[in-house]
Amino acid sequence: MAGLLRVGCSGWDYAHWRARFHAAGVPRTRWLEGYATRFDTVELNNSFYRLPAPETFANWAARVPPGFVFAVKASRYLTHIKRLRDPDEPIHRLLAHAEHLGPALGPLLYQLPPRWMPDLHRLERFVAALPTWSPGLDVPRVGPLVHVIEFRHEHGVTDEVLELLRAHRVGVCLHDMPGGPTGAAARAVTSDTLYLRFHGATQKYAGRYGDAVLDGWADFLRPHLDAGRRVFAYFNNDIDAQAPEDAVRLRERLIAG
Repeated sequence: MAGLLRVGCSGWDYAHWRARFHAAGVPRTRWLEGYATRFDTVELNNSFYRLPAPETFANWAARVPPGFVFAVKASRYLTHIKRLRDPDEPIHRLLAHAEHLGPALGPLLYQLPPRWMPDLHRLERFVAALPTWSPGLDVPRVGPLVHVIEFRHEHGVTDEVLELLRAHRVGVCLHDMPGGPTGAAARAVTSDTLYLRFHGATQKYAGRYGDAVLDGWADFLRPHLDAGRRVFAYFNNDIDAQAPEDAVRLRERLIAG
């Protein structure tokens, strides 16, 4: 496997994971440390609702081992309220906070609203505003910033959109949320980074993924890893602590080859 593989969950601080995932007796303030002994990446979703302070990002980075990566979800202010209009200031603010993760900063995810498809001109202005570097980061250690867009509209991933994203090396999030892209668009690749979100096998945020489903994804991802691409996969089916179990199952399939 020549590429980079990171598989984890969309968060760690779920009260209903107590005892089912987090060790009994471990205080909630130490759950991140426990999570980081079993996974090497996590997706931050709370940044979608309220951007954490720079000190919070720095604190998280200090609590995980070297090589651990945080994917950061951009604020809904940019994606759902502004709907990608005037992106410069929200993007700058996001990076001014998230760059305090230092080398632990991973992909930046922009989840678009369901039932909304941006026109190509607005999308073009948005991706053109996405920076390759952030001034506060140690560039040699972190590398170029990775940007990924999650389209929730069934027809959001068109040939024109794919061409635009490839030109700017912006990734498409592959996901299984009902109402999203289907067919070839559901597995489109536009950069050297593949980003996947598993939102639930039987309903939103719930259900165990079957062996056949995970086998299929492993078969799809393996050639990309062999070609040297990076794969970030996050399980968001947090109900009943199913996410960490399924994340381990997918990771084992990919490591085994």
